[in-house]
Amino acid sequence: MATGITRFHARYYAALLTQQQANGDLGSLSQSLLSSTVDINPHQIDAALFAFSSPLSKGVVLADEVGLGKTIEAGLVICQYWATGKRKIIIVCPASLRKQWEAELLDKFGIPSEILDTKNYNAYQREGKNPLSPKRAIICSYNFAAKHKEHILLHAFDLAVIDEAHKMRNVYRSSARTSAEVRDALTGVRKLLLTATPFQNSLMELYGLTSIIDDRLFGSEKSFRKQYGKGENLQELRQRIQKLYTRTLRKDVREYINYTHRLPLTQKFKATDEEQVLYQEISDFLRRKDIYSVPAAQRKLTTMIVRKILASSTYALVFTLEHIKERLERMLKNEKQERFDVYDLIDEDEWNLEDYEELPPEDDEDLFDAEEIDIPRLKAEIATVVGFIEKAKNIHYCPVKVD
Repeated sequence: MATGITRFHARYYAALLTQQQANGDLGSLSQSLLSSTVDINPHQIDAALFAFSSPLSKGVVLADEVGLGKTIEAGLVICQYWATGKRKIIIVCPASLRKQWEAELLDKFGIPSEILDTKNYNAYQREGKNPLSPKRAIICSYNFAAKHKEHILLHAFDLAVIDEAHKMRNVYRSSARTSAEVRDALTGVRKLLLTATPFQNSLMELYGLTSIIDDRLFGSEKSFRKQYGKGENLQELRQRIQKLYTRTLRKDVREYINYTHRLPLTQKFKATDEEQVLYQEISDFLRRKDIYSVPAAQRKLTTMIVRKILASSTYALVFTLEHIKERLERMLKNEKQERFDVYDLIDEDEWNLEDYEELPPEDDEDLFDAEEIDIPRLKAEIATVVGFIEKAKNIHYCPVKVD
């Protein structure tokens, strides 16, 4: 049976096909521009088009200065991928930004997403469901992506957006384990890195970010240092990265953006006597060499994490102490050592291991000590940790008057 279409339908299908483009011209963003509910500035369109400029590219870095809307630029790219049926999208960001990403994707671009953390990931698996379903964009923290790198790698995402990508600038170092695991989890995935500071202290940071996208562009760390480490051949370096990096400064957009002048205020805080006592007691506890709570090989990193949590609030501290207690109680029940996982100390809503990647590397040889457990000593240690938890819960905050 012969079939035909009207002129109206022909134009409609032609428009749909036009929206399938992703070749670096304005037509490639047609669906994204129509779908968004936000005022879009010219430099944001330019940045999104830059991301599509080379179909063979493994990814780009959007490095606009702070406040110029890199999230909007990424949203335009995500929206275009979504419109063309490429819906296996993952956003990796600091834990504190996950809810913001979820809200902006839905409110400004109409894209459904879900924040994945350890709790709902495990719930999906218990129900026999795939936590990485392509029905919505996935948003997760750096820690989550590192911890579940094998599953993420097997899922083969179409696009990965890495927000605050400068946190991975030291990925080439052996101590930057979390960054390396995130990089490995996204092997073969087209990447969109967002950062206002592609490098600050050293050109090696530029090498680190570039290697996340294309580890062959500069070759080895040694080769990069030899060519550019002393500030030599900078013109050549600019030419080599010009197809990977785009950056707009505030001075470039003043003709159409008015910035609010902001004044920073410093809020004084004074710890109570109870907080200082608790801080000292836990610090002394972590220095002990006979505790099961923290393996000797990870004491340095763990002490840094716990002290930072202590300086934040006792509410955050309780989360960490509860996990330490639960691990010790399992060891007591099973009468055997249990492997230590530093991720268990961190509430993903509050902390990122990326904050500690400047620490010297730990000694891998002693991550798991299989010595026989001293039951009385373990019981005494559990009692000590329970005492810390009770003290933390009994500390109440009250407003502090600042003169």
